[in-house]
Amino acid sequence: MKRHHLFVVAAVAIATAAVGSLFALAQTTPPAAQDKAVFAVKDNDEGVVKVSVTPQDVSKGAGAWRFAVQFNTHVTPISQDMIAVASLNGGGDAEDSPTAWEGDPPGGHHRHGVLVFKPLDPTPSTLTLHIREVGGVADRTFTWNLGGS
Repeated sequence: MKRHHLFVVAAVAIATAAVGSLFALAQTTPPAAQDKAVFAVKDNDEGVVKVSVTPQDVSKGAGAWRFAVQFNTHVTPISQDMIAVASLNGGGDAEDSPTAWEGDPPGGHHRHGVLVFKPLDPTPSTLTLHIREVGGVADRTFTWNLGGS
């Protein structure tokens, strides 16, 4: 009986410590990590090239807005200048060009990298990334709801 009682006490102590550790970890998560929204990957597979885009950081306080982009095809090389064919729109008439492409150089059937933009100010409620003239498609659009301005 004593052995069983000690086992139960030990199990309760371990469970309490584990829950306490998880609670402490949740409380020590940096505010920036808590505030950073997670956005879904958007895919476009029109034409002969599949394009996937995921915002990495489009938070209000970010120094640059970054979008991970992946191109895949087995038909034609992806040779476009990504800075020339991409733009970002926050719901108005103006479209902003990227400040940088951090990724694979032109060519090849599988290309990936990050499009970097200056943050839009004020922060819009939606963002639309345009990628034009890749794989014979005039304009691929990828839109995310930021949930308010």
